[in-house]
Amino acid sequence: MQALAVVLEAPERLAVEPVELQEPSASDVVVDVAYSGISTGTERLLYSGRMPPFPGLGYPLVPGYETVGRVVEAGPDSGRTVGETVFVPGSRCFTSVRGLFGGAASRLVVPGSRAAPIRPDLAEKGVLLALAATAHHAVAGGPPPKLVVGHGVLGRLIVRVAMALGAAPPVVWETNPTRARPDGRYTVLQPDEDTRRDYSVALDASGAPDAIDRMIARLAPGGEVVLAGFYEGRVGFAFPPAFMREARIRIAAEWKPEDLTAAKALVDSGRLSLDGLVTHVRAVDGAADAYRTAFDDPGCLKMILDWRGCA
Repeated sequence: MQALAVVLEAPERLAVEPVELQEPSASDVVVDVAYSGISTGTERLLYSGRMPPFPGLGYPLVPGYETVGRVVEAGPDSGRTVGETVFVPGSRCFTSVRGLFGGAASRLVVPGSRAAPIRPDLAEKGVLLALAATAHHAVAGGPPPKLVVGHGVLGRLIVRVAMALGAAPPVVWETNPTRARPDGRYTVLQPDEDTRRDYSVALDASGAPDAIDRMIARLAPGGEVVLAGFYEGRVGFAFPPAFMREARIRIAAEWKPEDLTAAKALVDSGRLSLDGLVTHVRAVDGAADAYRTAFDDPGCLKMILDWRGCA
């Protein structure tokens, strides 16, 4: 079985080419992919070659862990049904290339347990469930954030999830003028415009290491810094300000299945909106340009690759 896939052949060398797929087992499903998202965090690091070492990391590889498609084959032990629309958080189904994340392909073979049924009307917005689950994991792991740093797609979802769970709207910091436009439901500021120094919980969604010192400087005594971004190098902070505030630091790691279930429930209930976050959609034959736009254009919150017709 073959599929068309985005293949990172080496750092900064991307192609769309046929790849071989493993044969499905009784517990697997075959998914014809409709949409996949481009991550500006992990995929940028994979593309540039700056990704810290991971087990199984190497080139060539298929990136992507935000995929929506339709089940076209379902093994008898898969628990899924042909025709279901599913969200797939990546795959390792390739025999000819690595699939460390493995979601950016026209067809995938995955265990049925990893294919989460979603509403068909979500369409391309369904790829955002990975980030919504990431946001839920960051927010539900402790007290709700009073300050969120970064107004990209993850920062916006963190704010939306916190409010969907009943928290008051947090203040958001954003230094890029393109992304600092007011939302209307919460305040978006440049850090220097904010005079508060009493935040009990400050959450970073920017992945910028220098944000940590700024957040610590604005904490209330006993306040907490939550790191929800992904940092490619060493993370540090000035000790005296953290010492004086008895600051706590929490790292929000990868989302868990229960976070995806919770995020889906919030979306299905109408409490969490995914509207306005997908800003760009490109056909697969424009993948190289799509990746450059996703990484370099601050106006691009979320880039989607459209695979329909490629399966």
